[in-house]
Amino acid sequence: MGAYSYRALNERGRVVKGVVEGDSERQVRGQLRASQLKVIEVKAAASRQQPEASGGSSWRLGLLRKINHRDRTLITRQLASLITSGLPLDECLKATARQQRKSHVKEILLQVRARIVEGNTLARALAESPGSFDEMYRALVRAGETAGYLGPVMEQLADHTEASHYAQQRLRMAMIYPLVLLSVSVLVIGLLMTFVVPKITGIFAHSQRELPALTEALIGLSHFAVDYGLWLLVAVIALIVGLRRMLQVPRLRLHWHRCLLRIPILRGIIIESNSARFAATLGLLVSSGVPLLDALRIAGQVLSNLVMRNAAGDAALAVQEGGSLNKALDQSGLFPPLLVQMVSIGEANGALAEQLGFAARNQQRELELMLATALGIMEPMTVVVLGGIVTAIVLAILLPIFELNTLI
Repeated sequence: MGAYSYRALNERGRVVKGVVEGDSERQVRGQLRASQLKVIEVKAAASRQQPEASGGSSWRLGLLRKINHRDRTLITRQLASLITSGLPLDECLKATARQQRKSHVKEILLQVRARIVEGNTLARALAESPGSFDEMYRALVRAGETAGYLGPVMEQLADHTEASHYAQQRLRMAMIYPLVLLSVSVLVIGLLMTFVVPKITGIFAHSQRELPALTEALIGLSHFAVDYGLWLLVAVIALIVGLRRMLQVPRLRLHWHRCLLRIPILRGIIIESNSARFAATLGLLVSSGVPLLDALRIAGQVLSNLVMRNAAGDAALAVQEGGSLNKALDQSGLFPPLLVQMVSIGEANGALAEQLGFAARNQQRELELMLATALGIMEPMTVVVLGGIVTAIVLAILLPIFELNTLI
């Protein structure tokens, strides 16, 4: 049984779309006709998939459209509640899919259910949609299935995804005001230099007297903005696009990430944010029964900075060779001392998962405090810089006016 997407006409002659389960396209058409629908098109959900050549299977869940973080959080919470209530797994997936409004989300869940009905494990079914369910997600599901505690593990995973999503939203909301302020400042200055200043300074341009240096500079900048402003904007956009493509090269991206860690304030923010995600993910994996080496490898993937990701990989190798995790993390010099200390305590008393959770919460608080401090400095600095630029423009205009009697 698989998932099929359809388009049909209802009794009012309106086109309706949806996703249903069926053994074949013919059976699905019969179901739709029995529901008083006039079928326009029926196709297997796999027609929008990207088949993999490996394994000889052409039926893969790599849908072009992925489940975003918010939908995945909601799905995880729903599945955790249903599994804990004692419903069979296929019924849990069917009920969860029925509640989804987005057709591509429903298709993915129904395809996962179809694989479960065929006898596959949930982790293996989710592995065929890696874009929607990452490796950490699948590792936790696999650990829960192996230990026979899938419901509680899904509850932990739901809590983790919700907390992660909430933390990301708070960071984004904190960045909105300074970014808007900076954008408005650049826009205002650009409009002043392009439209306002040329009209005002035009009366001085043909003067035979020497103008103040500030006014001359303002007139030159204004002419440059009018003549080459559009080309400058195109050049900036091209530069940004070029940099983004250059950073797709691993070697260049690694060098860029290493440079970012040399900027004092930015270094602290990068280390705190990555360490918080690393500690939270590693703690969740360890508490769910995932072996430490596998947990380290998976948790390292959540590190957005390549230098720190390589350091986590080196730590995993050191642990594999028999070393302690806290010494391996400490040798890198990139992870905060508190995280290293909590790992050391956890290794000593056998409560590594609990200590990692404590460290993750502490790193998150430190990150929020650091961001608040940085933004608190950035906001008045932006206002001061904008005020200084506007003041310079006003002075450049007023200075010749004060000498207007000598210019005439």
